[in-house]
Amino acid sequence: MNFEFQKLSLSHAMTASVDAMVVLWPSQVQPDTQAVEPVSRLLAQAIAHGDFELKAGALLSLYSQPGMAARHVVVVCSADNQPGQIRSAMQAAWVALKAGKIKRLGLHVVGEASVQGLQMALSSLADASYNYTTTLSKPKARMLKQVLVSATHDRAELRQAVAQAQALVAGVELAKEWANRPANHATPTHLAETAKSIASGRAFKCEVLGPKEVAKLGMGAFMAVAQGAAEPLRFIVMRYNGAAASQAPVVLVGKGITFDTGGISMKPAAEMDEMKYDMGGAASVLGVFKALGLLKPAINVIGLIPATENMPDGLAVKPGDVVTSMSGQTIEILNTDAEGRLVLCDALTYAERFKPQAVIDIATLTGACVIALGAVRTGLFSSDDALAMQLQHAGEASGDTCWRMPLDDAYAEGLKSRFADVANVAGRAAGSVTAAKFLQRFTKSFAWAHLDIAGTAWRSGAAKGATGRPVGLLLQYLLTAAQATPTAKSHGKSKAAVKSGVKSKVKARTAGKA
Repeated sequence: MNFEFQKLSLSHAMTASVDAMVVLWPSQVQPDTQAVEPVSRLLAQAIAHGDFELKAGALLSLYSQPGMAARHVVVVCSADNQPGQIRSAMQAAWVALKAGKIKRLGLHVVGEASVQGLQMALSSLADASYNYTTTLSKPKARMLKQVLVSATHDRAELRQAVAQAQALVAGVELAKEWANRPANHATPTHLAETAKSIASGRAFKCEVLGPKEVAKLGMGAFMAVAQGAAEPLRFIVMRYNGAAASQAPVVLVGKGITFDTGGISMKPAAEMDEMKYDMGGAASVLGVFKALGLLKPAINVIGLIPATENMPDGLAVKPGDVVTSMSGQTIEILNTDAEGRLVLCDALTYAERFKPQAVIDIATLTGACVIALGAVRTGLFSSDDALAMQLQHAGEASGDTCWRMPLDDAYAEGLKSRFADVANVAGRAAGSVTAAKFLQRFTKSFAWAHLDIAGTAWRSGAAKGATGRPVGLLLQYLLTAAQATPTAKSHGKSKAAVKSGVKSKVKARTAGKA
């Protein structure tokens, strides 16, 4: 999908060569009954006859009207242009249009277009029109290929917003692709190959460690999870170097359990197929790196992905086993289905060597977080108030929201063990918090945040599939950090690369497949 930005009035937008046009109309702009251009006039007539109200989600569908080049024109009210309102408006518009074989779509924003509004509109449109095809015998090609974005005002930040939306969609759709793939099409080896293909540019490096290298590092917790799997583990280290080598990097750690049976503590059969999504954290790291390659911000980022299956083989780790983590801390494994924290704790210890400015781990970690926050907000846990606030602000700005949860020391009481330094689970109460408290033990040397995406990384039911979250939140955080970092000012080359992607035509292609 390609995005293109042009400065056009509403009347000129109606003459654009597109199959369909979506007009986002905020409630504070009143249509003109005497207007020369037809959309405003028809909308005013519909309001006058009580057939349309300027309220969120209201939709007026027009077909082959005089003065409109597009066969289909949909006017949809975006109310106050809040992110949720724009998302709902774009979803409603696509439902009205998707049967019309739309390949080239126009999107015109009435009134004062905002950076946040444009990004939300485009990402929502991409989400609504996305379809997974990889393992279908007769896949249907994606219908929508191009979007012409137009607004009355032409500002540099609007063009940059379109470029950022292009990169965001590329990253989100790559994350969706890999999280949606069945486990036999998304093994640890497959993830490693994809990471290498993403990190093939001049600013990138990628190293993949196998079982021997991981054993040499002493990653006993990671190896314990992997020892029951026939598929060999992979520890993926991705580097994006967009700033001076002296600038401390941000480290992203993505949980990469490519299939989770629960191990010896096996999960019930119902909905176990969804455990292919248990590498949603890893998929989001891959997606972020895809977007970084398109935007080229002045920041250094490390991506760490401990990837393995969690299987109930005869060699699998057993409840009650004690293993030694890379940090030297011993762990009593009371439940083998609490494996995500075991692979993450060794990756967090590995992150220390980069002397990071911040470390953020991303994981489909606990069902308890789903109970607490549902599918609306990602659970945020952090030992650093400034980092937590930055992530919260990034979530609000991107529409990929999170909510900070507590980390009181009293929550760690249930992790005490008579037979090791720590147990890998506590009781059922506050399960997402005790999981975060376990991870916190391995993060004392750096600012750290944990994003529990168990409720937000995928949808169940009829719309089953990966969401690509929290790529939007992470990308917004990194772009903001790049602008705020003093050393970034000396790296005009990287910022110029960002600006070069915001010309009137943004031709970077989104990645449905690696």
